[in-house]
Amino acid sequence: MKNIELVIFDCDGVLVDSETITSRVFSNMLSEQEVNVALDDLFEMFVGQSSEKCVELTEKLLGCAPPEDFFHQLEKRVSVALENELVAIEGVQALLEALHQRGIAYCVASNGSHRKMSLTLGLTGLDPYFVGKAFSAHDVSHPKPAPDVFQMAAKTMNAQPENCLVVEDTPTGVKAGKAAGMTVAGFSLNTPSKRLEQAGADFHFSAMGELFKIIAK
Repeated sequence: MKNIELVIFDCDGVLVDSETITSRVFSNMLSEQEVNVALDDLFEMFVGQSSEKCVELTEKLLGCAPPEDFFHQLEKRVSVALENELVAIEGVQALLEALHQRGIAYCVASNGSHRKMSLTLGLTGLDPYFVGKAFSAHDVSHPKPAPDVFQMAAKTMNAQPENCLVVEDTPTGVKAGKAAGMTVAGFSLNTPSKRLEQAGADFHFSAMGELFKIIAK
């Protein structure tokens, strides 16, 4: 890990603890359409997917196109829930400060939109750390599991892929990091470590303090 020049964080589930909140709101809205799916199953199906893929999966669950305002209402309800409940992942701020002290660059690269990243990072007070260092799959040709957003982040941050460490909490993100030729750390706080390993993660950890110890070796 001594050659790491850039740490690329995913956003949801890695920097901010948003996945369980979003999944709960989504589950409630599906129930209103008389479709009941366990939270664990929703997490498995949707977390880490692009917006387009989520629309496709939703249509499959419903067996038809959702009501016209379904996703608009979902966004509104999720925003309210996040404003009331969202927190940063424990230890993230300390990790970012430690990386800065060691002169290791970092950024965030997400399948989510800039608008969503701005909302969640702002609510948790992490936005000052990522000014000019936030990259969205909406800006590239293909979302994760394609490597595009990670490649854009590395190029913009002037880092070679082999010197980048990607931090991801989903198999989709892990696959994208490996496809980009980067070392990938699987964050197993909410995702079984076995799934991250099967996707290709080079190692896994469950607390941000653990990751810094690995980087600092």
